[in-house]
Amino acid sequence: MTTQHASLAARWKPSPLTVRILSAFVILALVIGLALLGTYGAYLLVLILLGLALWEFIGLSDGMGSRAPVWLLVPLGIFFAYSGTVLKHVDVNLVLALALVGGLAAFLVVPGRRQGLGRWAMGMAGALYIGMPFNYYLLLYTSKPDGLVWALFVIFAVVMSDAAALLVGSRIGRHPFFGTISPHKTVEGAIAGVVGAVAVMLVGASAVLGLSPLHAVVLGVLVGVSAEVGDLVESQMKRIAEVKDSSHLIPGHGGVLDRLDSILFPPILVYFYVTMFHLIK
Repeated sequence: MTTQHASLAARWKPSPLTVRILSAFVILALVIGLALLGTYGAYLLVLILLGLALWEFIGLSDGMGSRAPVWLLVPLGIFFAYSGTVLKHVDVNLVLALALVGGLAAFLVVPGRRQGLGRWAMGMAGALYIGMPFNYYLLLYTSKPDGLVWALFVIFAVVMSDAAALLVGSRIGRHPFFGTISPHKTVEGAIAGVVGAVAVMLVGASAVLGLSPLHAVVLGVLVGVSAEVGDLVESQMKRIAEVKDSSHLIPGHGGVLDRLDSILFPPILVYFYVTMFHLIK
């Protein structure tokens, strides 16, 4: 019996869907667990995700023709991510000036100076692309009185948007949506994604946060549209780099950037909207 069980265990191999689901649960548990630990847990979560995403971007940038320099990408990415919270007293203009003058001057002497301008631009772009969204998640998270709820609802709305787009697009999608960038995306799926985000904001945010239906609908549209834009932007980067995934770090999912792509842009629009209408402090 023992030999039979050992043989069965050796032959058993989880399906790709099983691996994908298990990986998703582990990631979700990590994100929620650290977020619930408080501000320092959120800072640690951002540092982990930021570091992995920046590492993947270095590989992507290499495939796109100009490898982002680590010495520029990583410090700037960390600064941008914490520029509104931990590092809010550091002058942004000073940092940008140093990145401009010091970054370009460095390529006068460091190896690879023939591609210096392109590599400098790629480092700046990567730091902004990955670092700034985390900054706005932290600004939402640390806002009063319901910062954690705001941050989580943005993420939930994106998850619902992705799920609705995938479900509807795969079932009834007929019309290509940016087919040259992502052949499997459809107009029907894109519309369903926006509707899914609006539904989360209407049902959830209105009930929990007491938002008016109008604010909830506008926020849902902002989240849904910006989530799809973020997805397309990363898909275009992968197409240029001629890779399927940003890495193979997460079993069944690809890389960290493959999971973060659609959640990067929404917090920026949400933060400016809710501060403009004084929905948070």
